[in-house]
Amino acid sequence: MRGGQGERKIPRTMATQHPDNARLCGWIDGEVIEGDAEIQEAYFAYRELGCQEVMWDSEGKDVDTRVVRKLLSKYGDYFREHRLGEDIFLTYRIPNPRIEGAERKILCETLQNIPVAHDVASAFYKEEVTPIFEVILPFTREGRELLWLRNYYEKCIVADGDVRLDESMRSEDWIGPFKPRSIEVIPLIEDLESLLAIDGIVGEYIDASKPRQMRVFIARSDPALNYGLFCAVILAKLAIWKLKALEEEKGVAIHPIIGVGSMPFRGHLSPGNLENFLREYRGLSTVTIQSAFRYDHPIGEVRRAIALLNDSLPNGKPDPIEPDRSIISSLISKFRSRYSRVIEGLAPLINSVASYVPQRRSRKLHIGLFGYSRRIGATSLPRAIPFACALYTLGIPPELIGGKVLEDLSDSELEALRVLYRNMEHDLRTAGKFLSWRNVNMLMEFHREVAERVGMSADALKASISEILGDIESIENFGIMLGQSGSAQRKYENFVNSFLLSYIDREEGEAREFLSEAAKLRGCLG
Repeated sequence: MRGGQGERKIPRTMATQHPDNARLCGWIDGEVIEGDAEIQEAYFAYRELGCQEVMWDSEGKDVDTRVVRKLLSKYGDYFREHRLGEDIFLTYRIPNPRIEGAERKILCETLQNIPVAHDVASAFYKEEVTPIFEVILPFTREGRELLWLRNYYEKCIVADGDVRLDESMRSEDWIGPFKPRSIEVIPLIEDLESLLAIDGIVGEYIDASKPRQMRVFIARSDPALNYGLFCAVILAKLAIWKLKALEEEKGVAIHPIIGVGSMPFRGHLSPGNLENFLREYRGLSTVTIQSAFRYDHPIGEVRRAIALLNDSLPNGKPDPIEPDRSIISSLISKFRSRYSRVIEGLAPLINSVASYVPQRRSRKLHIGLFGYSRRIGATSLPRAIPFACALYTLGIPPELIGGKVLEDLSDSELEALRVLYRNMEHDLRTAGKFLSWRNVNMLMEFHREVAERVGMSADALKASISEILGDIESIENFGIMLGQSGSAQRKYENFVNSFLLSYIDREEGEAREFLSEAAKLRGCLG
């Protein structure tokens, strides 16, 4: 069915515009994907890679609202055989007006284009077609926000057709009807409190709007940035389980989406880790295919991986969450506290190194509240991708931060963690290959010079590196050996070590080059 009415195809793989690719795309000029290159990129994701959905993102970046017209006019033969809104999908992500501030009216501009896209597609297909009927609302905290968004579309966009221009003319008679008459809203749940209350947020909207089915987007990157790897995994697993319980309670089909990157810190969805990923996050309907997945691996491998995901999702029922909820709360509290303390101490260095991360997509700086300015305590941080890239480039994988907690867990807490995080040891071993002991030792040796460069206390930097050494030691005491183990890993360490030497000596061009070369070997920026 079109326009989101009744049963419809749920896409399994969603190509996003997250700028985490280390390698450049061969089909664009320059390093930054923007403008018409994003139109071509969407077609490439559909046609060449087999992605079933593309997220069209106006949150944090300028986006072409004439995307449907340009796709249909430029690639008409393909889209005649693969209908937008029926076979493949284009889904807007809009800014949240409660968060965005200065540019919140981009929401209006984006929603106004949905009826335009309907008219363009209907003319192209020579029958009524609704190419866009879903909208993602980031940083959703309350069910009523979803209702506000749907009602705004119906009462302020669609209802424009009822406006009388004079005694004899309505606007709809002059410029045509506004279709679709309604839209489906996808909440993107991102912060700890909202993820823990995801069933209440989604349930509130279900009670108010009575949808036949609903897609719900679970963030995985920002929770890792804000609370660390261990908390991010636990929160995502809890959210998936809560949505399944809500589905059974309400009798409404709920289709979870998870937003994941390539490395363990941001979700560990890469072409080489599909089996582990699908086992870890059971109960999913859709996964994001970010740019590192698409561009930092051989194209044949990428196509096969996306085809496997399209065939494997949905991947069954989520694992039941059996550990006592008080134990889960204790785990989250302990890991969050340790991670936050270490990151706050290291933040000036992270921010400094993040400035070397190359742009892969044109973005605007966010101004506003937590989740857009990215804060831990009083400390501002970069977005998740440059944040992670900075730590990998320093030779300190962000997955390891907070590892000291493993030694402080009770037997029941450790048992619960193993149940909640099936791939913990595999993920830590994977990340541990990118630990550079040379860099950690160099940061300790040159802590005064580095601290002066980033404008922080030398003693504070030394203390932060000591905390990280404690995390590393605890993980190794847990039986997981960290550090380089082969020629490829040693080559990688040479790049991050050369970066740090160039960074300390303020050799800017060399530092940027070494950062990029290390990222290529890693298979992503962050």
